[in-house]
Amino acid sequence: MPPIRTSRNRKPPPEGFDDIEDTLLEFANKMKDAENAPHEGKRKNESTWAIFQIAHQRSRYVYDLYYDKEAIGKDLYNWLLKNGYGDANLIAKWKKQGYEKLCCLRCIQAKENNFNATCICRVPKARLGKEQVVECVSCGCRGCASGD
Repeated sequence: MPPIRTSRNRKPPPEGFDDIEDTLLEFANKMKDAENAPHEGKRKNESTWAIFQIAHQRSRYVYDLYYDKEAIGKDLYNWLLKNGYGDANLIAKWKKQGYEKLCCLRCIQAKENNFNATCICRVPKARLGKEQVVECVSCGCRGCASGD
């Protein structure tokens, strides 16, 4: 049987969390609003697009703090990922060449898309044409190819 999480066995956040806590609370409030938003008149997939976008923004915020700005330490970064403030798998993809702008992991999973290929939002806009509007079915992205 797994251990039950209580306040006694949960580690407090590392030093530096107080500086970014307000921004993370804003993301949490936006996420609650997106989850409670009405979805009448929307397609089935459209109702989850805002949730994917907010999760992407929050993960990008954590990624930028650690890798670009170097504003947080490794222990705080690992604590944030462990406690769900960022998507560790998505951040791991951002570190690889060609995936720097990836919007979500569903866009690169071949089984989730037509013809067992990556999502249409991963195709560079130069190859599609200027007048063609691209919109991902799973997350609502309008293009996350690194060549754009």
